[in-house]
Amino acid sequence: MMDQPEFAGALLDPERPPPTDLTTWNGSDPATRLAIYRNNVMVSLLGVLADTFPVTRELVGEAFFRAMGQCFVRAQPPQSPVMAEYGAGFADFIAAFAPARTLPYLPDVARLEWLRLTALHAADAEPMPAERLATLLADQPDLGAWHVRLHPAFAVLRSDHAAVSIWAAHQGVGSLAEIDPSAGESAWVTRPELEVDVIPVDTATGELAARLLAGDSLAAAVGAVHEAGLNLDLSAALAGLIRARALISLDPPGETAA
Repeated sequence: MMDQPEFAGALLDPERPPPTDLTTWNGSDPATRLAIYRNNVMVSLLGVLADTFPVTRELVGEAFFRAMGQCFVRAQPPQSPVMAEYGAGFADFIAAFAPARTLPYLPDVARLEWLRLTALHAADAEPMPAERLATLLADQPDLGAWHVRLHPAFAVLRSDHAAVSIWAAHQGVGSLAEIDPSAGESAWVTRPELEVDVIPVDTATGELAARLLAGDSLAAAVGAVHEAGLNLDLSAALAGLIRARALISLDPPGETAA
């Protein structure tokens, strides 16, 4: 029986010979057939990456993206037959990929594109009506110990670079020529209905949402933002979550949302 790890290694590495027990149905050269199959697999996986990270590809050009993608595929081959799940580690790979270091914002652009994909495939959820939040604020003297449950599609990007504006410029929003790549930015990513929304937010608002996603109570999240020396407008942040239809519920201490 053919050794599967040996075959997988030969499939991704053109320098490795085919397994010794590899045969073909028509007697053709196994090395030639494997090379054809290897090329087809690589083309397919590069296509998946190109579809998931189109702005990343535009920023570096087709040839560079292809070379970088080949390195990624060999370093991190798919672990699932579901191709929509492939590419989770691409942003971190780019961050460690020496030839890409002249574009320090590139990993976060890739992270944003991955967050958009995961939001697209996340579960649906009904947002909390604004009236319900108003009632809670009126009836509960202290919501600090409560936990905010956010939409399953909700995520936060926090970048030391202008990754959000760079991505947006490739969607026709703003001009690349007017962007300072070194200006840090944050954004919410969510999908209230069918379309994925990328919502730029200030650093404090992004940090608050990240702390809430991590499971902090409302008071703990606010405290963490203030300890970071950031100026937070909590009312505006909560109103923004309501507008984005990202706030699903406010849960009292000890209560687990269904």
